[in-house]
Amino acid sequence: MSIDLHVHTSASDGTCSAVEILRAAFNLNLRAVAITDHDTVEGVKDALSAGIPPGLGFLTGVEISAAPPPGFSISATIHILGYDIDVDHPELNRTLSLLQNARRNRNPKILEKLKKLNMEITETDIRKAAAGNQVGRPHIARVLVEKKYAASLDDAFDRFLGRGKPAYVDKLRIGCQEAVALIQSAGGLPVLAHPALLNLRDEALLETFIVHLKKKGMKGLEVYYPEHSPSQTAFYARLARRYHLWVTGGTDFHGDLKPEIRLGCGRGDFAVPDSLFKEIVQRRWK
Repeated sequence: MSIDLHVHTSASDGTCSAVEILRAAFNLNLRAVAITDHDTVEGVKDALSAGIPPGLGFLTGVEISAAPPPGFSISATIHILGYDIDVDHPELNRTLSLLQNARRNRNPKILEKLKKLNMEITETDIRKAAAGNQVGRPHIARVLVEKKYAASLDDAFDRFLGRGKPAYVDKLRIGCQEAVALIQSAGGLPVLAHPALLNLRDEALLETFIVHLKKKGMKGLEVYYPEHSPSQTAFYARLARRYHLWVTGGTDFHGDLKPEIRLGCGRGDFAVPDSLFKEIVQRRWK
């Protein structure tokens, strides 16, 4: 049986509600699922309020955007996953609220840059696209497509909204060590997400970075990920064993935003063993 421990809902930048995720996971006979929205636990709270289907394992989660620590030149945003967290933890919620407010303040700056590119998009447009959920770049991309400024969501990011593109605006990020400590303070398991997407130039540098994070309290590594090649997956598994890190995995499902990635199976040939979920749950009693 397979699990999916990296799933986004419409509470951040996915297109499916938490209830839809739970229903789909149950219908797919997944053993377990974790909702890991960007810088918010509202999707997790929605899932818990709705009730987890019987027989489906569930982990509370979050994915926090973090800045690289001093001494590491990493252009990509670092993502720290937090599993099995207390979603009512005061410090966690205060920090996530700060990050969400910064995200909201980012949107008008993006719209202003698009206006300079002769693209007329209003905040009303993107709020409508978000349908009451937290507004982000995916919703701006959706409006760009609707107004024929872009051919697709990927096109919108590739030409306008992605890092280094004309309408890109950087966002507030806390430090890696702060993100790790925050997750631990909420009783959670901090995990480095999709290491391949860090684009570090060689394996030795990645290993050095992982060792650094472990010293700061990181406890796990996302080994299984659709964008990881078989050789990368094997390498990350060796690193996890070498440094006694928990192994996790998931599809990074976003719904229609990434239609080629399906819940539980990625592009159709991806699976995460359910034994990993059992190991994480068992840590509660260790």
